[in-house]
Amino acid sequence: MPYRWISFTTDYGLRDGFVAACHGVLARLAPDVRVIDVTHLVPPQQVRPGAAVLAQTVPSLPESVHLAVVDPGVGTARRGLVVVAERGVLVGPDNGLLLPAAEALGGVKAAYAIEAPEPTYATFHGRDVFAPVAAQLALGADPASFGAAVADPVRLPDPLVAAFPGKLVSDVLTVDHFGNVQLAATPADLELTGLTGGVTVHSTRLAVPATIGRTFGDVPPGANLLYPDSAGRLAIAVNGGSAAALLDLGSGQECTITASPTA
Repeated sequence: MPYRWISFTTDYGLRDGFVAACHGVLARLAPDVRVIDVTHLVPPQQVRPGAAVLAQTVPSLPESVHLAVVDPGVGTARRGLVVVAERGVLVGPDNGLLLPAAEALGGVKAAYAIEAPEPTYATFHGRDVFAPVAAQLALGADPASFGAAVADPVRLPDPLVAAFPGKLVSDVLTVDHFGNVQLAATPADLELTGLTGGVTVHSTRLAVPATIGRTFGDVPPGANLLYPDSAGRLAIAVNGGSAAALLDLGSGQECTITASPTA
């Protein structure tokens, strides 16, 4: 089926011409298809935060071809992949980037290897392999036409989440532009701990007090907040500041929540 939209997610940044080159390929091959840039500021070569951002965004987008490239294995034997989901199709490297978004789009229906000739330049598959495939899919190409069915697409390991009475341990999924730290844990995990009100947030560098709340204004300026974010995950914020800078936390690091000493 044809698609009117292509979403585009990468770690290419905005300094170089990489994003524009891919846009150019899409525009030449599918000039009537509109492109939605999800982000091009995924931390370089970090697949997990790229997968998280994509999975949290695609439910808000129109039914689309989702082109995603965070590809530290570019030019190696890793496969390129087309993943058919219930509400869209995804294109990118077979390194775990695509599967969480496919699940967010109703689940994986099929996956196919991209069996294309190795391009002249081995380091820019976003432009030379994935963008052309995304354009063809948007124009109505059969996903199965690109290669053999894949029964074992790569899945990322589950992030650490462990809930105990009075204690929650969680990996960090993402850090947003404001420095808010998104955890893999959810409010349901926090509920299992029995923690309420004031808590202590621990990184490897320090421990700081925080208040469990719903929104930034629940604490005074400069104070720390533990809250459910718009993706349904727990997150740590500083009202008017950066929790990531305060705690020196980034994607893949571990964070612990315990009761406040005064609780």
